[in-house]
Amino acid sequence: MSAQSTDFMPDVIVVGAGLAGLVATYELSQAGRRVLVVEQENRANLGGQAFWSLGGLFFVDSPEQRRMGIKDSRELALQDWLGSAGFDRLDDEDVWGRRWAEAYVDFAASEKRDYLRALGLKVLPIVGWAERGGGSASGHGNSVPRFHLTWGTGPEVVRVFAEPVLEAEQRGLVRFAFRHQVDELVRDGDAVVGVRGTVLAASSEERGVKSSRDPVGEFEHRGAAVVVTSGGIGHNHDLVRANWPTERMGPAPEHLISGVPAHVDGRMLAITEDAGGRIVNRDRLWAYTEGIHNWDPIWPDHAIRIIPGPSSLWFDATGRRLPAPNFPGFDTLGTMKEILAGGHDYSWFVLTQSIIEKEFALSGSEQNPDITGKDVGFLLKSRLSKGAPGPVEKFKEHGEDFVVADTLAELVEGMNKLSRGPVIDAADLERQIVERDRELDNGFSKDLQLMAVANARRSRTDKLVRVAKPHRILDPEHGPLIAVRLNILTRKTLGGLETNLDSQVMGADGEPVPGLYAAGEVAGFGGGGVHGYNALEGSFLGGCIFSGRAAGRALARSR
Repeated sequence: MSAQSTDFMPDVIVVGAGLAGLVATYELSQAGRRVLVVEQENRANLGGQAFWSLGGLFFVDSPEQRRMGIKDSRELALQDWLGSAGFDRLDDEDVWGRRWAEAYVDFAASEKRDYLRALGLKVLPIVGWAERGGGSASGHGNSVPRFHLTWGTGPEVVRVFAEPVLEAEQRGLVRFAFRHQVDELVRDGDAVVGVRGTVLAASSEERGVKSSRDPVGEFEHRGAAVVVTSGGIGHNHDLVRANWPTERMGPAPEHLISGVPAHVDGRMLAITEDAGGRIVNRDRLWAYTEGIHNWDPIWPDHAIRIIPGPSSLWFDATGRRLPAPNFPGFDTLGTMKEILAGGHDYSWFVLTQSIIEKEFALSGSEQNPDITGKDVGFLLKSRLSKGAPGPVEKFKEHGEDFVVADTLAELVEGMNKLSRGPVIDAADLERQIVERDRELDNGFSKDLQLMAVANARRSRTDKLVRVAKPHRILDPEHGPLIAVRLNILTRKTLGGLETNLDSQVMGADGEPVPGLYAAGEVAGFGGGGVHGYNALEGSFLGGCIFSGRAAGRALARSR
């Protein structure tokens, strides 16, 4: 076993070099603490899953909202958060998640924006409306647009923390141990005092590419405290299925695709539990229903999520239009339950070229090169000129889940070739589309989706760049027709290690485990489940930032 280096004795060991780990390390290094960051991947993966994200951030009553005419408040945001979370284990597993929820909404309504701007992060002036809800003022969903898109997407969120951490590395305050896989947390009595594990063979793979797990040695490192920031279980499909909430959501999908790289394996959850940490809300997760297979994959089963506007018609695998309020972009898990209730693990969007040009956005920094590259000219050309953004058109051309046709009969024929289940009846699909199209003969409608579209177009952002002008799906002037097979993709773990507001991991006895902290997705983004059952979007990166900041600042104060 390799001995701990005697020329660097860390105050704190951080397990995981993703966003939460970088934030904790940033806060500690700013306070002059020495930090060892242990990471099983190579340096190219600094920032973890956050790098691949769209960079959405949840702010409340921001200047961007006010300029767009959006009236928001801490009270309204907390009502939305609690209505979405549905905390129902307040005598046990939701105790700390509920406290984190209030603290996080306070953060989003106060210092969060200034904290990030001071580091150099900026957001676009338009505000998106994600998770529009299940149709109840007191239930799930955002009452107003709150999705603030980072100028530079996920890589920029990573950069503003990585740069000062790398500067601290140059000053000798931070050291990285890449390709070090933690297998055990070292304890001295009840206290966690270090990490022990396997040195993996050197890796030269590019960011996100699956790397080997070939062992070449062992290691042990000790410090006064350990912060676990290792992420969730999203690429470990066995764990996803084992924790799938079957009674609440329906059967686990047979066909899953991965919205996160292969290294998001969930190993540290069991390892931390073995060291005395408590895991809560194992049955809460955040998978998406709008997944498509990446035609140019980076990691195995690489999935991209369509972030849709509200106009596409949504049908289950049999060709039945999903009932209200299961519209695109409204209620992720409610729609998931409806899809799985039909006995199949996929569904369909049916739309027009006019809709795809205005309403289709793709998750991922690499799918949004104009915003990621911070190129204003490219952005204006890509988003405001005729035609869909380039990455969307490439999926339409190359993606295995897309069907494009001039007639509905041809479209249905293509859909049935892609079917993993029942055959769709063209006449029945046409009947449902025609019934919806008739509702456009005047300015009134009883179709709740068309009413929702009209409401969305009251938002300046949506009317300008996000929601197509209502039109008949079967109007050839808006063609061609497009169908997209939607698969279920894994993404976030909503439960995890239970933590108090200082990010200390709680034990089974309800007391903090000495020396043990956790932040980010491994801790359910705070408390073992700050989101409860449902996320409001734009809240995952913020949860990594808020919980990593809490851990770093608590340790900076105490040591």
